[in-house]
Amino acid sequence: MFDYDKWQEIFGTIRKNKLRTFLTMLGIFWGIFMIIILLGAGNSFQVGVSKDFGQWATNSGFIWGQKTTVSHNGFKPGRYLRFDNSDTKLILNRAREIKHLAPRNRLGDFRGNNNVTRNHKSGAFTIMGDYPDFNKIQIQKISNGRFINEKDITDFRKVAVIGLNVKNILFEEDEDPVGKYITIKKVNFMVVGVIEPIKSDGEDENQNSIHVPFTTFQRSFNYGDKVGWYAYSIKDEYHASEIETKIITLLKEKNNVSPLDEDAIGHFNLQEKFDEINGLFSGLKYFTWFVGLSTLFAGIIGVSNIMLIIVKERTREIGIRKSLGATPVSIISLIMQESIFLTMIGGYLALIFSLLLLEVVGNLIPEDEVFAAPSVSLAVAFGALGLLVIGGAIAGILPAQKAASISPIEAIRNEL
Repeated sequence: MFDYDKWQEIFGTIRKNKLRTFLTMLGIFWGIFMIIILLGAGNSFQVGVSKDFGQWATNSGFIWGQKTTVSHNGFKPGRYLRFDNSDTKLILNRAREIKHLAPRNRLGDFRGNNNVTRNHKSGAFTIMGDYPDFNKIQIQKISNGRFINEKDITDFRKVAVIGLNVKNILFEEDEDPVGKYITIKKVNFMVVGVIEPIKSDGEDENQNSIHVPFTTFQRSFNYGDKVGWYAYSIKDEYHASEIETKIITLLKEKNNVSPLDEDAIGHFNLQEKFDEINGLFSGLKYFTWFVGLSTLFAGIIGVSNIMLIIVKERTREIGIRKSLGATPVSIISLIMQESIFLTMIGGYLALIFSLLLLEVVGNLIPEDEVFAAPSVSLAVAFGALGLLVIGGAIAGILPAQKAASISPIEAIRNEL
């Protein structure tokens, strides 16, 4: 029930002590402001960093062969480990935890040596032999046509998916490359798709790459059954590090590599790095809440002290109220109401100013920056409001109890 008289008293007290009221709310304001700004900045950096993972499955990894460093089963160290199609079959049969497996080959890096031609135009590009599953490990943004499919693999089709920069160099500006032919190392391939950059700044290695079916790559460029390296992703219920170890163990056993040789097989998994980054940002969030709540707690103590001063100043008034029949509950509710009101005003202003600041900063940050637009979730905003109510109640408990314990006779006598 709305009590007009109580609110009149609260606003009357505020008008009489404007500076004190302002300083009281400032502590609450700064605590909420710090929480929202720091969380928004943390989210900005986290989202910005996560964009680099956005193109990749976070539970993915890579494995490649290197030189052995330990002798094993009659094989001397220094042997370069090369994978082939039989290794692919072994991984698929024995590592059932794998969701997608993409053997890959690359036809050099022909910088300065044109290896692809079309009519009178030519260019130096990286040629990749890929499986369709690679598009599920590293998402390709296909702007026109399609990516490699299973039929391309089984039928050894001479088809190619080209990067946007390849299209710009080999084709006219308004020309549709899909269905047209390009020549790679004197072998003709029909273009079936164009890859656009994921990043707005266009910095994407795929823009200077041409993807052809893995089986066609092996046959057309005399690679036999060689496999350059593996990209893979695992099923959701497993962790990439565990499966990575299992795959490496299988490959070591098959290729006569010592179990103690840590350098023979190179490996890298994104899930491990993704977990490290998530751990870093989780720690940053805990630190942010600690700093913000500490500041807010200091503000609550300030509100509580001011309310104690207000109770002391209004001792005679409270004594008269009690002598006229006011109950302890009504006295407590009056003090608590004023405490929560002061806290809520300071907190609401902090919430509004901090969200406006985040919005302004977000509009100033270009899309291709490392930092994303800073923001906080709706849950955080409502959580901050909940903290305000709790903080106001805590700040008013002690002053309210003190006010309720005032003796009417002693209060009036002290004023006299």
